Amino acid sequence: MIALFVFVMVAFIMIGIGISQLRSKKPVGFYSGEQPPEEEELSDVYAWNVRHGVMWMVYGVIIIISYVILHLIGDSAWAAVPTCIGLVAPLIIMIWYHHKLIGQYKRKKEEEQ
Repeated sequence: MIALFVFVMVAFIMIGIGISQLRSKKPVGFYSGEQPPEEEELSDVYAWNVRHGVMWMVYGVIIIISYVILHLIGDSAWAAVPTCIGLVAPLIIMIWYHHKLIGQYKRKKEEEQ
């Protein structure tokens, strides 16, 4: 029961981050300590926010799915597999995707002048 509570709470936090990013009018950050870009630095603030928000919401859903798989596997050494895949692997993919979005939406210095 404790594991279910922890997984669901963490998933809801991630989904909540995604929803808040979807609704944001200002550019959102990745929550990695870096400052979010300024509006002038992005070619499309709305698309930037939507893609980041959806990314966080998908992460929350993956956390819930990993718990379901973990529950189906039961108490065995294999339980570490969905836990690692569901909690750690998406973070690595999210970091890669965030950098892809930077390349896609961040304006080059030459374009600003």
